Amino acid sequence: MPRRKTSIQTTRADKRKHYRNLKVKQQLKKTMKHFQELLAAKSFDEAKKVLVNVFSQLDKAAKKQIIHSGTANRKKSRLAKKLSKSK
Repeated sequence: MPRRKTSIQTTRADKRKHYRNLKVKQQLKKTMKHFQELLAAKSFDEAKKVLVNVFSQLDKAAKKQIIHSGTANRKKSRLAKKLSKSK
């Protein structure tokens, strides 16, 4: 445990940020899984709507540096490719 007051405060802030980032990542995974399920069920119109939502979530996570911007772009590209192939 840190001894200095500022170090203690930083530790608490880091813990809060960690849980916030974890929540964002979990929501992102949940939405991506929903998209995959829609593709498997061949509901392409709904999948396209969900894909827009996934893109938005990926961009927001990259902007807040929760995930790397290259990772976000790669995932967006692969998901879009899956949708176009399955049609």
